[in-house]
Amino acid sequence: MFSKNIQINSKQTFSRRSVLKIGSTLPASMGLLSMGAMAQSLKGTVKLIVPFTAGSGPDIVSRILSPKLTTLWDTSVIVENKAGASGTIGADLVAKSPADGHTLMVGPASSITGPHLYAKLPFDIIKDLQPITNVGTTSLVLAVHKNFPTNTLQEFIAYVKARPGQINYGSPGNGTHHHLCMELLKIQTGLNLVHIPYKGSAGAENDLIAGIIPAMFLPIHVALAKMRAGQIKVLGSSLKERHPLFKEIPSLHEQGVTGYDVDLWLGVWGPAGMPAPLLNKLNSDIRTIVAQSETTEKLNAQGLIANTSSPEQFSKLVKEDWERWGRVIKEAKITAD
Repeated sequence: MFSKNIQINSKQTFSRRSVLKIGSTLPASMGLLSMGAMAQSLKGTVKLIVPFTAGSGPDIVSRILSPKLTTLWDTSVIVENKAGASGTIGADLVAKSPADGHTLMVGPASSITGPHLYAKLPFDIIKDLQPITNVGTTSLVLAVHKNFPTNTLQEFIAYVKARPGQINYGSPGNGTHHHLCMELLKIQTGLNLVHIPYKGSAGAENDLIAGIIPAMFLPIHVALAKMRAGQIKVLGSSLKERHPLFKEIPSLHEQGVTGYDVDLWLGVWGPAGMPAPLLNKLNSDIRTIVAQSETTEKLNAQGLIANTSSPEQFSKLVKEDWERWGRVIKEAKITAD
């Protein structure tokens, strides 16, 4: 039997994560900032720390935001990659920086899993980092090799259940969202698959196409290109509702895995302790830029739905995901190594 505390409350999940409802539009009062917030200014270079390598999702989003923030703030906004230890090196740098708005972090949902994977970290992601706003949300999809003998999610579940412990799946590494998505699916459906962790996405994706591993979760925009090239089959997406940009892919939830809802969101953090006027200014300015059609189009090109929120909404999302993935990691006995 599976731990009951892993089961997701589908009603709560829908209201919390709906990509169409959570902070998708700027509140009418957003432009009515206090005089204190308007008085805040950023003088000198602002760093957008990306805790992953160049070319990663957070890196791409940072490079979309940085020139627009440079213009808006009339100061240099640069992107710095501080990769390593599943994003914890960059996050630690931001957590220990002055809370003056000059050092920010653009990170994915996987940033919050580090405390559950490493025995000791030099910072507390809940207490030492201040969520400012999420920027975009997207889905992962369950993908299988083109010759794998299943074409639907239910066929996949039945096939794997008939062969417990015989089917492998890959991921870019332990604790990645690709890994956690499959472990959550295993918990909710009772599947017994064997995890093969890789050191990065490229090797795992190449082996999926080659048929060396039969299945894995992939970001939806990555998977769709491979599916349309006839290299893989896509069985379902992780968001509860269908991804608005890829409506042809049914969700895992609608195919019978009730309440399954995982988004690969990206957001902006700063050090804890920022003055409220500064926090409000950063939130307002970033949301204004994300709402611009040019920004939205660039995010869409990466498979991301532009989706922002207040600091309070983003903090709530971070805390809920931190708790949920902590339960999954504990249940699945996942470690960083």
